[in-house]
Amino acid sequence: MPSEGPRVAVIGGSLGGLITALQLGDVGCDVQVFERSTVPLEGRGAGIVLHPVTIRYFEEHGLLDLGRVSSSARILRYLTRAGDVLLEEPIVYRFTSYATLYAALVDFIEPERYHLGKDLAGFDHVGEEVVARFADGDAYSCDLLVGADGIRSTIRSLLFPDLRPSYAGYVGWRGTLPEDRLPARPRKELRDVLTYHVGERTHVLSYEIPATEGGGRSMNWVWYRNLPDGGPLEALLEDRSGLSHDLSLPPGAVGDDHIEELREAAGDLPPAFTELVRATPSPFVQVIVDLEVPEMVRDRVCLVGDAAFALRPHIAAGTAKAAADARALAEEIDKAGGAVPAALRAWEPGQLALGRATTARAREVGEQAQIMCTFRPGDPAVAFGLYAPKDGNFPVQG
Repeated sequence: MPSEGPRVAVIGGSLGGLITALQLGDVGCDVQVFERSTVPLEGRGAGIVLHPVTIRYFEEHGLLDLGRVSSSARILRYLTRAGDVLLEEPIVYRFTSYATLYAALVDFIEPERYHLGKDLAGFDHVGEEVVARFADGDAYSCDLLVGADGIRSTIRSLLFPDLRPSYAGYVGWRGTLPEDRLPARPRKELRDVLTYHVGERTHVLSYEIPATEGGGRSMNWVWYRNLPDGGPLEALLEDRSGLSHDLSLPPGAVGDDHIEELREAAGDLPPAFTELVRATPSPFVQVIVDLEVPEMVRDRVCLVGDAAFALRPHIAAGTAKAAADARALAEEIDKAGGAVPAALRAWEPGQLALGRATTARAREVGEQAQIMCTFRPGDPAVAFGLYAPKDGNFPVQG
């Protein structure tokens, strides 16, 4: 990673932060990544729908074996409640897991530039520099401070202290199951396809991802279920030890009574999904929220990815949006010859527009499925995509 240009501190060492660091390093920035966690992040998250934008950098540099780090589907299938095929259409989507993509990305970062256990406490503008201050007493001076620290962004909270995620009225129950543990029906009906069922104010989908251990693949599923705010949501987010959470519960933390209720309710799904949900030993929970910032730049500080716009998952654009932010930022810094203020002025308008558009489209798809019951299987407007529906398709090879 070259280091002749602006000094950049990237706060957040997850996917968005890693992609940002690689893109900026490629145009000559001297990049350091600071992650609050004291341990690597391999075990977090589940399935991710890849977008061509997400992997463009790695394909251009010959860094990524797409076949090794992802699986694919060429059919999108909708099932009726009884399990019959309602609709099929051709797609070329690719999927990976958080753990797989994280491991691939972090391998490309020089170890001395990736710092764990660095919890940002604040920052100060000192002349033409930004000084990042960490909870352990360390400080780092830079020309550009990038907030890539996700939906719980410290930098965003410092810039916009009154801005909070807004609950969408439903949660995503998620789970993965290794292919060798799939029951007979999901093994037969759900493999090698992206499968949906849209019910009354609910929808569920599944696709295969690379297994995190032992090779092979796992079936990843997400089931969106409406849940009132207040007591019902708070009860779900209390883990087995009695600790309250805000935006998610990891595998193994959800209370037995909630898992039992989930498995009972799964009887209302198509049979293949019923068996898949009931066979998953440790489902976990993601609270679905909306969040968007009024601006992405303040002086020499900027926000990228989920730190700026937390998209609902329905258009599969969250990781792609972070990659697009990073690429555009690198391009503007390169065009500006390393002049950070000029680069940020040129960068912000386009990324604000993209963030607002994707947030609105993801919200609309979710509302159609979960609230208004107007989601139409096969409607091009509900397809995955970043800049437009269906642009998440990969070119057909061969």
